[in-house]
Formats: sequence, C-alpha cells, structure tokens
Amino acid sequence: MLSARIERWPIAGSFTISRGAKTEAVTVVAEVGRGGLIGRGECVPYPRYGETPEATLAAIQAMREPLSRGLDRQALQAAMPPGAARNALDCALIDLEAKTSGKRVWDLLGRPAPQACITAYTISLGTPEVMAAATARAAHRPLLKIKLGGDGDAMRIAAVRRAAPVAELIVDANEAWTADNLERNLGDCAEAGVTLVEQPLPAGQDEALKRIRRPIAVCADESVHDRASLDGLRERYDAVNIKLDKTGGLTEALAMADAAQALGYQIMVGCMVATSLAMAPAMLLAPQARFVDLDGPLLLARDRDGGLRYDGSLVYPPEAALWG
Repeated sequence: MLSARIERWPIAGSFTISRGAKTEAVTVVAEVGRGGLIGRGECVPYPRYGETPEATLAAIQAMREPLSRGLDRQALQAAMPPGAARNALDCALIDLEAKTSGKRVWDLLGRPAPQACITAYTISLGTPEVMAAATARAAHRPLLKIKLGGDGDAMRIAAVRRAAPVAELIVDANEAWTADNLERNLGDCAEAGVTLVEQPLPAGQDEALKRIRRPIAVCADESVHDRASLDGLRERYDAVNIKLDKTGGLTEALAMADAAQALGYQIMVGCMVATSLAMAPAMLLAPQARFVDLDGPLLLARDRDGGLRYDGSLVYPPEAALWG
C-alpha cells in the first residue's frame, strides 16, 4: 500500500533568504504499508532544483506498482533519481523496516545511536536592524545560522555579532556573493568571528574559491548533492552540507557522510523548513556532524503531533511513534 499527500505548514512570521521569502512550508508525505504496519517519510520539494510539490507527489505515486511488486529500499536507489521524492519513499521504507523488525532504526542500520545535540537556529535575511533584533531574541542560543544575501552583508554580520557576542555563528549566503566581493565578505565574516560560511558563490560558478586563501571554513550546499558530487570539491570547500532532500533519502545520506568523512570534509547535517517527520531521519547523521542544523520545526507556527523534543537548542532523537 502506498499513499502520499501534500501538506502545508504555516511558518512563524516569514523565512527569508537571498532567493526570497515564504510564509509556509509545503511538504510531501509518503506512507508505505505492509503487513498492517505503516512507514512514513516527509520531503520538501525545492524550486531551486526544479522540484514542485505536484511533480514530487506524482513521482511518488508512480512507484505504487513497483512497491506492490516488492521494490525494496536498495532497489529504490536505482529506480528513482536523487531528490525529494526518493527521500520521502526511502525514509518511509526505512521506518517500515524498523517497525517490522521491532528494532530502533539505528540498531537496524548498524549506526551509532543519536544523542541529544545542539542545533543551529536560523536568523532570516533582513536589514541589519531587523536581523540584530531577531538575533538579540535568540542570543541565548549557542549556535546561530545567519542568512546573508549580498550588498550590505558587512553591516548585517557586524550587527548580528553585536547582538550575540557569545554565540557561535555560521553564515549561509545561498549563492548570493560574487567573485568580486567574495574575499571582502569572507574577511568581514572572519572579523566577526564566524566559524563557517555556507555556499557563498553559485553552484557551478565557484572556481574563485580555489584561487583565494580562505580565512574561515567554507561549506558546500547547492554545489553538493550526493556521493557522486563530492569529486573535485576539495580545492574549493572544507565542509559539505548533507540534506536528505538532496541525497534522495537517508540511505544515500549515510553513505555520503562516510565518504565525505574519509575525504577529510567537515560535515554539516542540514534541513529544509519542515516538520519533525523530515528532521527525524537526519538525526542519524548527527554523530558524524560538526554542525547540526535541524531547526525546521522551530521555525513553524506549529509542529506535527508527537514531534521531536526541543529544549532550547537541544534536539533529542525521535521517539519510535514519530519515526524509526
């Protein structure tokens, strides 16, 4: 049995990055049932990668017949390309495997059990004054992720640092910088004590990162999707952001984390704005991650029932009733 649906979850206020603002998270949930048990997975179709909720829903529903013929998680990797649709199905199948076996998912997969860990908390892009005010309200959090977006970023990051003098800061430029302002912006971030800058240049136009001395670590996001895209990044990036919607599920994400670690990359586990059902599988990557960025539910007006437990910036592993 396969069912899938589009869900809409209001965001608390709005979420703004260099590509625009949104007031709701649109997710697609897949449910796979066998033997009276149901496994669930949630994904977020991302327009940046040409995905829409409707096309993602259709791609999931197109797998109904293969699943009825016994398609398993391993075969799914070849049957669908990486992306949001495969993520929802992969996570649903893993959840179903865990329920069928009666084991927690980390035991089933032979991975370390995730522990409560610190997640980043995102500060949306805005004027320096607006960002400083939002930062002041979150200054008690130990790790803040700051969205930047081009002109005026030096003032933004300086204002944020003044508002949160103690917090560790990471920056996400979402491809908004250019080769001309790259060194200056990295320098401004270094001066503000930023630990990491995520995807400063557009994917495919990031050659300038090879030609400069990077004063702080730079993390690939849009430039890296799965294991196949790790090749050739080492001269440009020091870290990789692993998101299940990019890898096409937890199966590939875990393999990618192992491969990235072997190549010497720092690992960030990231997310889209979504509910705890989308965050739960990503918690299995947390033991390998230098940075955990799984604050999606904290940005929503409300999370789904039985969601992950957040205690300030501490996020706890999922209960079996939610996933895994």
